Amino acid sequence: MTLGTIRFVHTADWQIGKSYASVEEAHNRALLQQERVEVIRRIGALARQHEASFVLVAGDLFDSPTPTKSVVSAACAAIGSIELPVLAIPGNHDHAGPGSVWEQEFFERERASLAPNFRILRTPEPVEVGDAVLFPCPLLRRSESVDTTAWLRDGGAFEGAGNKVRIVLAHGSTQGFESSGDDDEFSETSNRIDLARLDQAAFDYIALGDWHGTKQVAAKAWYSGTPEIDRFPKGDLNDPGNVLLVTAGRERPCVVENLRTARFGWHRLQRCLMEDEAVERLREEIDALLENRAQQDLLRLELSGALGFHATTKLEDLLESLHARLLRLRLSNSTVLAPSEAELQALTGRVSDPLVARVAQQLSTLAAGEGESARVAQVALRELHAACRSR
Repeated sequence: MTLGTIRFVHTADWQIGKSYASVEEAHNRALLQQERVEVIRRIGALARQHEASFVLVAGDLFDSPTPTKSVVSAACAAIGSIELPVLAIPGNHDHAGPGSVWEQEFFERERASLAPNFRILRTPEPVEVGDAVLFPCPLLRRSESVDTTAWLRDGGAFEGAGNKVRIVLAHGSTQGFESSGDDDEFSETSNRIDLARLDQAAFDYIALGDWHGTKQVAAKAWYSGTPEIDRFPKGDLNDPGNVLLVTAGRERPCVVENLRTARFGWHRLQRCLMEDEAVERLREEIDALLENRAQQDLLRLELSGALGFHATTKLEDLLESLHARLLRLRLSNSTVLAPSEAELQALTGRVSDPLVARVAQQLSTLAAGEGESARVAQVALRELHAACRSR
């Protein structure tokens, strides 16, 4: 490091205790929940490897202001393993309102026993840590109508900081750039942070939390994102699963390095299957995506198109395998049955079995229609085809 600089890790949105209610299997939910604790140990290993002086958590360490005692103990044990000072502010999920975890005697006992290196900053006032001064902007309620960084607009807030590196810690949305959830999240429109109203020369880095992807939003302001991915991707703007290694000095450009921490993969595929061979190509694509992993990935799969009997059966086999291999398969399958002329002829033209031929002809006519009866007929046709093949 250059003389007069410090190095630290910026992270946020751990959300330990997240329920993952949309994941059906209890075992898979438990794996996802446990990984939110295990990633803390990986953060500690990276911080020590890169000789960081401390770790900053810009809000939402817990998923709730009142986590269970077992969640508190697990978090404290993991934080204690970091072996460096860890300082955090309350976010919107774990805000410091009345009755929050931060006020509870049990938390303080576990912190003192398991994580004496941990400090929660609940008051907007300067805090010295080594060669840096932190300016925390904690949330005291889930939805705050005022800008928590407003106290820093007065130059007097920085008096006494001297030549030490000045770091702002805040949690919220920056001028219309706000967190957006997936099917089991919702978006907050409050907790706005107006960076433009801060004296840019008064501080050296702003560590932000709330947005779950890594993103730079101003010359000195970054969202670190969540260190373990917790939702399906919604576009190129989002880059979750990281922490930031920051090297900063007083009135010097900061150097920010992205360190990967995520273990689980969250993927999204949208495919239109219009020919039987498309199912095999989809299988190959998913195999390449998962790289022979099991119980380490979640997939949002959106399918459309039209497939014949054989391809539909292959697709069902693929989906059965995915349900077993993935922690979650969120499936939207609007493919329709469209057997080829040869496949239909093999059923309707069965001279040796006239009953099957008549039933197939009737089902084929119904399947060409619309509504629930058509869908039932399509399923029946597929089952009839499978039964005839197995003879």
